[in-house]
Amino acid sequence: MSNPIYLGYYFKVEPLQPTTDILIAELGAAGFESFVETEEGVSAYIQKEEWHDAILEDVDILKSSEFKISFTLEEIEQTNWNSEWEKNFHPIIVDDRCSVRAPFHEKPQTEYDIIIEPKMSFGTGHHETTHMMIQHILNTDLKNQKVLDMGCGTGVLAILAEMKGAQPIDAIDYDNWCYLNSLENAERNNCAQVTVLEGDAVLLEGKHYDVIIANINRNILLNDMEVYAKALNNDGLLFLSGFYNEDIPIIEAECNKYNLNRVETLERNHWVALKFEK
Repeated sequence: MSNPIYLGYYFKVEPLQPTTDILIAELGAAGFESFVETEEGVSAYIQKEEWHDAILEDVDILKSSEFKISFTLEEIEQTNWNSEWEKNFHPIIVDDRCSVRAPFHEKPQTEYDIIIEPKMSFGTGHHETTHMMIQHILNTDLKNQKVLDMGCGTGVLAILAEMKGAQPIDAIDYDNWCYLNSLENAERNNCAQVTVLEGDAVLLEGKHYDVIIANINRNILLNDMEVYAKALNNDGLLFLSGFYNEDIPIIEAECNKYNLNRVETLERNHWVALKFEK
């Protein structure tokens, strides 16, 4: 099977924030699947077969006079991605407790050390949503808890869940590249409790979890909330991210329909990560 061809959009933005965050959110909704923040803005990637002429038409920030945004476009082979992300991927440390790094980075002195090769997958801890989800996991007792990482991307949250004592853990993503990348990263971190699955919320039929982690965009969360609620055990925890502060009312209203009550909110550069209890 040949590697898919990707198109790379290289955006220069002014000001950097909140422009970059808004742009990433809108590009994600448009179908772009991977992002690397740069000193000038963001690089965004989409498979060529998913691309179409009107791909940027619904990216409203590009039409705004409040922001200055320009971009260049090139066709790239997926196999070139390693060198691309290595140039931009730096190790991170969350709350002095958890490090997320590539194999070529020096090992830091942290309680939890996660080694990943993100390639074309989302979820390195650099983005606010992943960072906050790591914080939620760090602050939660997961020993012997059955956990779901929905929209797992690189698998980093599932890997941390195992390090925190969770078992068993399902990591699910509909994107084949994320599925393969999560498999690779789980193996790299010697995970024995993580099962990686390719698919969407349909896979949750008949399954039940003590903790569900879902770092996905707002519309998917709203669409699948009933499924998450059904799969969550009583007294279980649901962690949600992938949306902005202003989206909290609509997310919370949907959760409340299924007896899910918000108990904690983390916010970082307008992005939020919410904790619900059932």
